[in-house]
Amino acid sequence: MSYHEYRVGQEIAAHDYPFYSLIQAAMRKADTDNAAALRAAFPSTWAELQRRYHAPGGLIDSEEPL
Repeated sequence: MSYHEYRVGQEIAAHDYPFYSLIQAAMRKADTDNAAALRAAFPSTWAELQRRYHAPGGLIDSEEPL
């Protein structure tokens, strides 16, 4: 990890984002090897991300937009 990545991590942590939103963001940004590791570690999160990605507006089941 570079110093820049460390500092960006501090900025992200300061926003207090929900944990799984960070995991999903990492999945979207990951290269092939890191995406595979994240899928293995968080299979249900990966499945939900894929479901939402392909759902209109990211809404699944009978969810209402915020």
